Amino acid sequence: LKPFQVAGRHVSPRPPNFCIFFCRDSVSLCCPGQSQTPDFGIHHVVLVFAFQALTALLSDDSKFGFIVIDGSGALFGTLQGNTREVLHKFTVDLPKKHGRGGQSALRFARLRMEKRHNYVRKVAETAVQLFISGDKVNVAGLVLAGSADFKTELSQSDMFDQVSKKYMLYYTHLFKNSLGRYFDEISQDTGKYCFGVEDTLKALEMGAVEILIVYENLDIMRYVLHCQGTEEEKILYLTPEQEKDKSHFTDKETGQEHELIESMPLLEWFANNYKKFGATLEIVTDKSQEGSQFVKGFGGIGGILRYRVDFQGMEYQGGDDEFFDLDDY
Repeated sequence: LKPFQVAGRHVSPRPPNFCIFFCRDSVSLCCPGQSQTPDFGIHHVVLVFAFQALTALLSDDSKFGFIVIDGSGALFGTLQGNTREVLHKFTVDLPKKHGRGGQSALRFARLRMEKRHNYVRKVAETAVQLFISGDKVNVAGLVLAGSADFKTELSQSDMFDQVSKKYMLYYTHLFKNSLGRYFDEISQDTGKYCFGVEDTLKALEMGAVEILIVYENLDIMRYVLHCQGTEEEKILYLTPEQEKDKSHFTDKETGQEHELIESMPLLEWFANNYKKFGATLEIVTDKSQEGSQFVKGFGGIGGILRYRVDFQGMEYQGGDDEFFDLDDY
């Protein structure tokens, strides 16, 4: 690194944030200002200057705090973009319920509740120390996760600073990652999965979807058109590239333009209607390995099914009223 150190001394004026040195064999990144620790390999050999990784690393993502609590311990951390940091964690040994009766039952119950109360107090005090600076919260929001009983007790506790309560965003249970389960179904070839717009909508109409998984930046639009002359409605699902083809919005025989009744992102339509199909909705990012694979390999839309469905042996009931371009999904 000595050549870079020497070269850096001759840079005038000195950049306020960082310097990037490009060379034929390696890359050195110096950040005199605020430092960021990459969680990916930064060695990348190409014939052009590649800034994508640096742009993502230096993007101004909001920082969120996480508190995970259950009967065995608590963890405190932050998430900013795709950078995760564990601030603190500790374990606890709480007495379990027992079947002892008699005069000792009340005493054991009292001791159990007292230790539980002290544990919640410790979690609340630690959260205030980590996420409160002065009288202000140092994160954009707080997410509580873990055991339902402890999580609810912590959120309702007077010991949890009132300032913190204003920034609580979610109360979530710990469950197996939906994408992990999704890929398990695929690897085991259970048939209890779907992907792509057409098959996913088929499964939704059948009530077969247990968990609907959609990419947070899905760029597919849903159009409802009124066909002039036939008085029928036509539903289209189009990508930005397909939207440029105006033939989708006109009658092929007469050339007359269809009347637009409704248009919205397909993700928004899913968010408004998934409960009607008896499904739960999981919105995922592409910043994890599983998420990136889901977006690139499966189009960013799919689902975990309640039972096996043979999509190849069935025809979509939407018929001519709905349009898909299978080359894009």
